[in-house]
Amino acid sequence: MINRRKMLMGTAAGMGAALGGPLVPNRVQAAAARPGTPRRVIFFLQNQGFDPATCIPQGLDHAASLSGITLPEPVQALEPYKDKMTIINGLHGRHTSPSHSAFFGALGGYRGGIGIPPSGATIDHELSQLLPETILPHLCIGMDALENMISRPTLATLSAAGPGKPLFMHSNPNDLYQMIFGGIATGDVKQRFEARSRVFNRVEELAGQHGRSLPQGDRERYGSYVDGFREINGLRERLAGVSDHLKKFAPEYGDKFLKPEFETDWHDSLLDVGIATLKAGLTNVLTIGSGRGEIFGAWKGLGIAQAGHNLGHMDQPDNPIWIKIRQYNCQMLVKLMEELESVPEGDGTMMDNTLIVYTSNNANKQHTNGDNWPFILLGNCAGRLKTGQFIQMNDKRPINALYTTLLHAVGDTRDRFNMNKNTAGVHDTKVGPIEEMMA
Repeated sequence: MINRRKMLMGTAAGMGAALGGPLVPNRVQAAAARPGTPRRVIFFLQNQGFDPATCIPQGLDHAASLSGITLPEPVQALEPYKDKMTIINGLHGRHTSPSHSAFFGALGGYRGGIGIPPSGATIDHELSQLLPETILPHLCIGMDALENMISRPTLATLSAAGPGKPLFMHSNPNDLYQMIFGGIATGDVKQRFEARSRVFNRVEELAGQHGRSLPQGDRERYGSYVDGFREINGLRERLAGVSDHLKKFAPEYGDKFLKPEFETDWHDSLLDVGIATLKAGLTNVLTIGSGRGEIFGAWKGLGIAQAGHNLGHMDQPDNPIWIKIRQYNCQMLVKLMEELESVPEGDGTMMDNTLIVYTSNNANKQHTNGDNWPFILLGNCAGRLKTGQFIQMNDKRPINALYTTLLHAVGDTRDRFNMNKNTAGVHDTKVGPIEEMMA
């Protein structure tokens, strides 16, 4: 009985956190958002580092237009989108202790590491609270080796809602599909969805009753688990309320979900569900962790036998293995852009009001001190950011400055993100956003 109780508590805590924070009860997305208002941001983090030589044309060491410049082979798929692109080199993350991974520090801009809880909200979650409201403000998905995604279908390493409040990423596409689209599914998926709904409703009811008999301290802790089940059940009810709408966007549920030959089948399936939630207006922030913010990961579906930490000890430039991985990432980025460009929104398309941020969870390489942390941005965030350019920073501004810039792009004009005056005095030479990026 104790084991079952612990299991249910873990389910509530994990699933509640995986939902991405408080759920909005009354609409799919904010219809009142003004034209030209940023509406969504996507973060894509590849583990093992992002060597700048794999994205910056050789010899380019100063600020320049990307027009007429050919991108390196690993990111060649993005060539048609250079007018929508900004490449930033020379930001640092020395204060995040990245080494194998900065974990929560990669998106938080603070010290991270194995077993270190988040010390503040990460930029992806912070943006989700500022962008137009949705049923599921923030969705996190994680791609890994198949055995890891099966054994640990949820994992929290990259995103956080606040100090000590990690957000779980989903790695089993079947579970994620059932959570979001189970109410409109048929057959076994529908039956599992309904059975789980009945269980969760009953557990919430019983948990609420029994919690009242506990001492005050235990009652508060127990209440967090009750809230977890309440959020799960609330999400199901709200999704049921827009079931006709969801039918237009549900991805095809087939063998890639049910009979994956390689882990990349599940990677592709997770991406399809993520795209569907964006197009359906269910979420405004999507965070993708390829390698799930750790040092593992596998890409056997690309013909790559090496996996995990060994990949981080290989030089990335001109390495056929890393070229394949980076090209696979870029194909996913292109798919995201094409899918969003296919949907009208306002006077343009969804992509016109979207920003995609591509980087790594540990700066430029494995075993790094974070001296250089490259980024590729795609989209102009509804005209708030300049594009079509390469920006070379001087290694004196931190990744927090980029995150401050993103906040300014959505209307939050704070001076700094997750960096107090004393810390900034050591790690940042300016206050506010990166001026070269602002339109």
